[in-house]
Amino acid sequence: MAELDEVRFGVPPWPGVTVKSEVAAQLMEVMGNEPGQNDLAVSVILEALPRDDLEVYLGGWYPVQTEMVEPLVEAGKVEKLVSNIRGANSGLLVPRYVFDAGVTSVADLDAHRKRFDGEIQGIEAGTGINTAILEAIDADLAELGEWDLRESSTAAMLAQAERQMADGEWVTFVGWEPHWMNVSFDLAYLEDADDAGIAEIESTVLPASLADEDPQLNRFLSQYVVEIEDQNAWVHAYSYDERAAYEVAAEWIGENLDTVAGWLEGVEARDGTPAIEAVRAAYR
Repeated sequence: MAELDEVRFGVPPWPGVTVKSEVAAQLMEVMGNEPGQNDLAVSVILEALPRDDLEVYLGGWYPVQTEMVEPLVEAGKVEKLVSNIRGANSGLLVPRYVFDAGVTSVADLDAHRKRFDGEIQGIEAGTGINTAILEAIDADLAELGEWDLRESSTAAMLAQAERQMADGEWVTFVGWEPHWMNVSFDLAYLEDADDAGIAEIESTVLPASLADEDPQLNRFLSQYVVEIEDQNAWVHAYSYDERAAYEVAAEWIGENLDTVAGWLEGVEARDGTPAIEAVRAAYR
């Protein structure tokens, strides 16, 4: 039976983690816990977890946070429980019509450099994927040595890409999922070549003590793995359609109880009954 009354989430300002935390929090509340969500910077979250000031962080983004999280794991202060998105991805992408024309890999780009104006549209300077692309250009990996990375804000990059796609132009830019771009546009991720791109995963990070303190909660979180299509839809509804996270989460739970049942398999609510029974009663 669950032992923790209060379950505190650390939530960075990322739409995917915001809605994913809200879905988990709503399920925990029905199970009998008292979830609280704290909007914090990643560095603050990772300082709070080992002190037991927070119980749950669903945004352990690898490899960007490797140097921040792994020392805590090795010291036995936190546990990296599970990769909580099935199908998370990032890298260079192109419109579907470019992919269908034969540009399916980063290795195919340079043969069509003129059609792309020799440019890769990037996001904010200093981000992990931009750094990987700049390193690939410097090392001439996948023959990208004569290409330029145009760094910009995410919003500006997507606005520029949308204009080019509306005109049927060839464009390649930085993409990742979960993100609403994967719902709004017909896109295709390029296969990596010469390790020129970057593969990422998002992990659930908990205090190392949580498995002993609340085995039922720990079991739920170990099984809480979201399909990328679902999280893309959450981000689209929350960030693009500007709907409240609570509303997005509640609607999705009510319409996807079979998926929720998988997350709650073998999990008991605080009163000792199967957690899925409580959820079905609340969302019927």
